[in-house]
Amino acid sequence: MMQFSDNSEKLPRKTLAPALFAVHTICCCISFVVVLQLYGYLHLFTWSSNRIYEAALLSLPIAALAIAMIFAKFSFGYLLSFYLYTVTLGYLWLTPFSQLGYDRKFPVISAIASTAAFLAPALFLKWPIKIKPVVSIRGLHRLIAAIIVATLAIIATGIFYNFKLVGLSDIYQFRDQLKFPTPLQYAMGITLGALLPFAFACCVEMRARLLAAATLLLCVALYPVTLTKTALFAPVWLCFLLLVSTYLEARIAVIVSLLGPIAVGLVLAVLSSGGLISESLFLNYFGTINFRMIAFPSVAIDVYNDFFSRHEITHFCQISVLKYLMTCPYDEQLLLVISKNYPVGNMNASLLATEGIASVGSAWAPASALLAGLVLSVGNQTSEGLPPRFVILSSGMVAQAFLNVPLTVLMVTNGTALLFLLWYIIPRLPFAGASEAGFKARV
Repeated sequence: MMQFSDNSEKLPRKTLAPALFAVHTICCCISFVVVLQLYGYLHLFTWSSNRIYEAALLSLPIAALAIAMIFAKFSFGYLLSFYLYTVTLGYLWLTPFSQLGYDRKFPVISAIASTAAFLAPALFLKWPIKIKPVVSIRGLHRLIAAIIVATLAIIATGIFYNFKLVGLSDIYQFRDQLKFPTPLQYAMGITLGALLPFAFACCVEMRARLLAAATLLLCVALYPVTLTKTALFAPVWLCFLLLVSTYLEARIAVIVSLLGPIAVGLVLAVLSSGGLISESLFLNYFGTINFRMIAFPSVAIDVYNDFFSRHEITHFCQISVLKYLMTCPYDEQLLLVISKNYPVGNMNASLLATEGIASVGSAWAPASALLAGLVLSVGNQTSEGLPPRFVILSSGMVAQAFLNVPLTVLMVTNGTALLFLLWYIIPRLPFAGASEAGFKARV
């Protein structure tokens, strides 16, 4: 019999967590400096060493919020709060270098208040929800098998609409041409965002290594159908989360999950400047991780603030259901509207930008963030009693999407609502038959 692993005491957190928060904050700021120098051609910001002190001062209030996370317990909300902290830190640091013409004083205050409003329920709120698992161990095994079978069916169906083996640099030539039925689109998003990571986490805890590997291969198999980098990125990301969450205390693992990739980009920058590695290797990694994954969500807040300082807010009409019930000033999706006004491509944005700035404006953005924190804090309660590593792995893709998509998309298209349900119904007892042989016998 194999119990859920619990890594809550693997490394002392009282001294390590504050130190790592400080290191993470410093590395983020250095990474943003490199971003400013490399991507000035976008004409969104201009690097100037004279503005570093202003950027540092603006970052102090958000850095102070890290104190709350230092003393908070690990939870799903802790994972999201740390990621949101990083996004807001980036926005405040980049603000003094922005070329966009809006008045930044109030939006900066709004960003800090929004982050604080989100952190309060996400970190500390306890809902009166009693966990009553309704799935047995055998039922859980069958659920994993059903996820694998359903994924194969989704891939097979998707192949009828698209199947192209192309390099990452070529996907944009074809991706805009993809047309899937709406149910299939949702099914693929939920499968990649929630179901396969959930199945992977279960297999890891049961030590069903071959099945765990199979779930990762299914993520890759979605790539020629969807032509999304996420499908290729998911196995690498989930394996990295497995590594850090296995050997580090949960909260430390969360910090390292962003600090590690950012630090690698900085090391590559140093090696590239010294001629020790090729510039293309550095730019490919730094552009994907330090810029696109870490800095881009912060840039989105700046862009959205500028656009909606001069244009009508949406009042949530970007949500497809509401768009049919109310008049909307925009006929196209927000990401397309933004792409036509700024050199950023199709810019998805986090809940701070979309449900906050775009939907209600900077003045009411903290209230929107508070509501989002309340909604996502439900995940803390539905995951009550589950081991930290399991929560980190099963929500690994959701956490990544959280940086770049609105709350409504996160809950539905990326499968967060379904993940909450799965957390709620699965057993808290030790897994029985923790092997592939035991799994097959019970299915």
